[in-house]
Amino acid sequence: MNVLMKNIDRAVAAIRAADGLLITAGAGMGVDSGLPDFRGNEGFWAAYPALGKARMNFRTIASPAAFLTDPHLAWGFYGHRLTLYRDTQPHAGFAILQRIASQMPHGAFVFTSNVDGQFQKSGFSEMQVCECHGSIHHLQCLSPQCEPRIWPAGGFLPLVDVDTCRLESPPPRCSACGSIARPNILMFNDGDWLEQRTERQTITLRDWLAKVKKLVVIELGAGTAIPTVRHFGERAGGTLIRINPTEAQIGSPTAVSLPLGALAGLELLAGSM
Repeated sequence: MNVLMKNIDRAVAAIRAADGLLITAGAGMGVDSGLPDFRGNEGFWAAYPALGKARMNFRTIASPAAFLTDPHLAWGFYGHRLTLYRDTQPHAGFAILQRIASQMPHGAFVFTSNVDGQFQKSGFSEMQVCECHGSIHHLQCLSPQCEPRIWPAGGFLPLVDVDTCRLESPPPRCSACGSIARPNILMFNDGDWLEQRTERQTITLRDWLAKVKKLVVIELGAGTAIPTVRHFGERAGGTLIRINPTEAQIGSPTAVSLPLGALAGLELLAGSM
């Protein structure tokens, strides 16, 4: 039996012994649904050629400063992403995770750095998801002097010129003060992100973890460039199953490493259970 199949067997044994599933997910989770992960300028500029032509990198456009200097460009980028995430169907791996969790007394909880809302779209409850970097499906006022309020972005239907990456329709505005709204996402160099929605999710996650006695963690597509998701799963306790096609390395002898994409890894697990 090769190393991969031995690790699959170890992962399946850990899943069968668990009473709760913690799913930790990074950008690689969405790749199999066709979503870009923005790793490196070349990949980012391929997804947004207008920004590539201007030599504008991800850190520059994904910042509150971009909304202050050129809100129609900033909302062109985020409006395009919002529409993309609304239109994207989650891949079959999300359903596999739900089936795995359905066999456990405490079910599953998700900890993700993704802002795309794909877990909720696939059927996970809002009460099962902690979005540590916020969500593109929620808005906040751009003005730090305004009231600290977060509201759903459902009423905002952006019209974006993809050739210029500029918003052609009016940007969303704060109903309290009239200022332009921004996504409730933790951006780069962002001191004004409103954390209360994520804080509530974090409290719910901690309460759930306190109930679980035999935890298994399935980590999906979480990289080392911003290691928030990896660190959270490593410190949660229980057996960690890391599924990652390029960064599957892991230090703990009790953990399981599967050098695969998210969907391929989940399908292999499901086929072995």
